[in-house]
Amino acid sequence: MAFLSEDRRAESRLPQPSLDATDIYVRLRSRPSDFGRDDPFTAHVFCCVLALALSEAAGRPGGLAQSLALGREALTRLIERWAPEATSLLDLASEPETIALDDEEDQIRELLLRFRGDASDESAWLASILTKRAMSPRHLWQDLGLAKRDELGRLMQERFPSLAARNVNHMKWKKFFYRSLCEMEGFVLCASPTCRECSDFHDCFGDESGESALARLSHGKPSNS
Repeated sequence: MAFLSEDRRAESRLPQPSLDATDIYVRLRSRPSDFGRDDPFTAHVFCCVLALALSEAAGRPGGLAQSLALGREALTRLIERWAPEATSLLDLASEPETIALDDEEDQIRELLLRFRGDASDESAWLASILTKRAMSPRHLWQDLGLAKRDELGRLMQERFPSLAARNVNHMKWKKFFYRSLCEMEGFVLCASPTCRECSDFHDCFGDESGESALARLSHGKPSNS
């Protein structure tokens, strides 16, 4: 297994958004697809991610694909199914056909694919999206554009149920992904015999509160409404 950095995401610096992610989210949800009407929570998740990624990309060719680790074909199908309004906000033809992951990213994606609950395109897309967003510096729920951490917990339970079931102590999800990889490879990186005795306990299990990247969304209607 390739060396896993202690906290690679601390090296990441996201560009300052030039578009308001919350406004993009509202626009994406204004014209729901049949998929979105049948499954509003999944539509909410994809619209949150797309809104934040579009805001960060700020019109850069290929920026959306890089932010989500999805090539042009996957992006096109995702948007057609879950956020058709997004076609008016980007040029899909400018997105690359494929996205290459480095060794670290590839291992996390393979972990998620191994534990996905079904063989749907949606779960495969989310495995790539979670992988790429896990490289960013904030809490994972924030880097997905979600309104609160509980939404990430629900997403994991619905799409990666057997992996979510292993996180019995509610470890921070980014830390949990890395710990799971180490355990699967037979590594023990923690010096303390139990998490409760570890001096880094707060880093793995501490508070994950904060403001949503789509700040005004967190004060609006529930996502499953």
